[in-house]
Amino acid sequence: MMTFLVLLLLLRGKHYLLFSFMCLLCSILPAYWRFEREPIRTKTLMFIAILIALAVAGRVPLAAIPSVQAASFIIIIGGISLGPELGFITGSTTALVSNMFLGQGPWTPWQMLAWGLMGLTAGLLGKTRIKKSLLLVVIFGGVWGFLFGWIMDLWYALAYINPLNLKSFILAFGASVPFDALHAGANVLLLTFLYKPWELLFNRLVQKYQLLSK
Repeated sequence: MMTFLVLLLLLRGKHYLLFSFMCLLCSILPAYWRFEREPIRTKTLMFIAILIALAVAGRVPLAAIPSVQAASFIIIIGGISLGPELGFITGSTTALVSNMFLGQGPWTPWQMLAWGLMGLTAGLLGKTRIKKSLLLVVIFGGVWGFLFGWIMDLWYALAYINPLNLKSFILAFGASVPFDALHAGANVLLLTFLYKPWELLFNRLVQKYQLLSK
């Protein structure tokens, strides 16, 4: 990744999208490499696959409504229940699988990173007492509605805006605020009404089937 960043500086901003894409892959691939090498139970793999299927089902049917989907809700609950590493895998794979229905493109790795980081940070949150506070979890989901949009705004700016400067970045990020607000609102709504029962159900499944034991 450092090599790509040095090349980016040496080329004085040329091919910045290509090098940013390479840096993005460098940040995602190690997580999958570690996941492939770590011993993991078949039951755990099945549970992750079910979570991804639920997240995809929560995104694809609502694709006609911009930024409104239930995938983020599933990823947050999954991350809290399974931890940061499996939360990242769940989130990033959700983007990859759902785009098989909605269309793959250069935006896919950015969605993989955004949803992966959502699952990872949810996993870190799940290791604290914050997960017991509905209000804080709802705030977490609302904030990630905007963070997800900002990561995708970065992709949009690198791909389509020329010249790149502070003003153009502000305009690009500002234009997405209504869509980010819809994403955040969907997260807040779902977490408010469904977080407690779903979190209890997921924790029971994890404990009953010992999904996190080696």
